[in-house]
Amino acid sequence: MHEFALADAVVKAAVRAAREAGMARIEAITVRVGELQQIERDLFEFSLTEVIPAAEPALQGVRFVVEEEPVRFRCRVCEREFGTPDLDRVEDADDREAIHFLPELSHAYIRCPGCGSPDFEILAGRGISLARVEGDTDPGPAPG
Repeated sequence: MHEFALADAVVKAAVRAAREAGMARIEAITVRVGELQQIERDLFEFSLTEVIPAAEPALQGVRFVVEEEPVRFRCRVCEREFGTPDLDRVEDADDREAIHFLPELSHAYIRCPGCGSPDFEILAGRGISLARVEGDTDPGPAPG
């Protein structure tokens, strides 16, 4: 269940980013999940709300937005950029799992649709990233 650990890291990074930006309250956190990041998305989204520290007032009422980041490759031979719509799908579950744990193994299963080369780099669609933290820098009315 690495979804909880990933969610915890996202929440901690968002709180750190909000503090650095002078936010008193976080309204929304946008997270990008790469297409190659094979996680249980429902469990990850549930985990985001479950890992919120009770003692963190800045996160009260926070809304999470989870976006999928499509995978993008660039062929090192012909320079063509391509994504999964340009490919024959990897249908075997064991192959998909291998690519998930070691995306570098994708070279064994994927070829450039332009020149057929297995020599490409992964430009996007790998991992989980904090895309945006939205919040309020006004701490509210001064005690009085």
